[in-house]
Amino acid sequence: HTPKTDRSNIKPKGQMHKQTQHVKSSKGVSILQDPGIPVLGKLTRQGLVELIASSVVYKEYPLIGINKPAGLSITGRDLCLISLLPDLQQQLQLSEMLHVVKASHRDHSGLVLLSTCHQTTQHIENAFIQARRKKEVITSYCAVTVGVPEPEAGEINIALKQQSIGEHKMVVPVFHPTAGSFRRKEAKKAITRYKVLDAANGCALVQLQPLATVESMLEVHLTLKLCAVLGDHVYSGCLGKVLDVPFRLPVESVIPRTQVLDVTLLQKLHMDQNHMWKIPIHLHLQRLTIPPFGTKKSETVVTAAPLPYFTRNLELLGLTKNEFVEESTKK
Repeated sequence: HTPKTDRSNIKPKGQMHKQTQHVKSSKGVSILQDPGIPVLGKLTRQGLVELIASSVVYKEYPLIGINKPAGLSITGRDLCLISLLPDLQQQLQLSEMLHVVKASHRDHSGLVLLSTCHQTTQHIENAFIQARRKKEVITSYCAVTVGVPEPEAGEINIALKQQSIGEHKMVVPVFHPTAGSFRRKEAKKAITRYKVLDAANGCALVQLQPLATVESMLEVHLTLKLCAVLGDHVYSGCLGKVLDVPFRLPVESVIPRTQVLDVTLLQKLHMDQNHMWKIPIHLHLQRLTIPPFGTKKSETVVTAAPLPYFTRNLELLGLTKNEFVEESTKK
């Protein structure tokens, strides 16, 4: 059995990072110093529960939306979100037990939708299934990319599959899938809509709307546009450069490694390459659109603003926060 790629195994553990910088021309500070990045592994159980409780962005019975920090897994670990739900219920003074309806991936920051009513959850899940069949957008992400996708808006429709590369199980593109490969589940259909919201200094703020649920789809699809998400220490290694022109490396040669940035970009971020492993992936589940369900006649939109380190890096890169990123209340 080949283990799935785990970003947490790539980056060493550390404390809240207050590091000195070694890029000589930098007078400012990086996000490691201001606003800082909480390292979840250093928090106590109660500290983590309090952090989650303070991140509530939506509350309308029986639903609760929280703005999850990057690195918090939903299942499978000692301090995963599901294991913390009884404590969170108590912290929020709820009379009924919480469960997860929809969540951002462990490595991503952003929305997690919780519920205290299984019947409502079933209605919502059925509405999601219908929306996917109609290719309606359910989730919208914002990402900071190294490289600017071209054209500035479009749809990436490239199938994906898992492939063992060395000790890692990676998600790779399938450019010419057959009907049989889909039937045998050797490949999965994968579609991402994207739009460049702003671009500066060879980087971009990009809106991403997945129309399928495939692990690592957004990260891999962006590499097909010769871009990588800032802080992606798994798939950024897919890209190389010759004379400043990016190209995609052969699939079999790619393994997870700390993202490598140009010196000029490091200077703008006030970063040292030796500290890049501490930078979380800048991929944030910003908006969740819940189709009409049960007795509701209209859709419900829940939003969560990007976390402080995300918006700080936007400023450092000269990227404008537009209304897509700034909206943080439900419609």
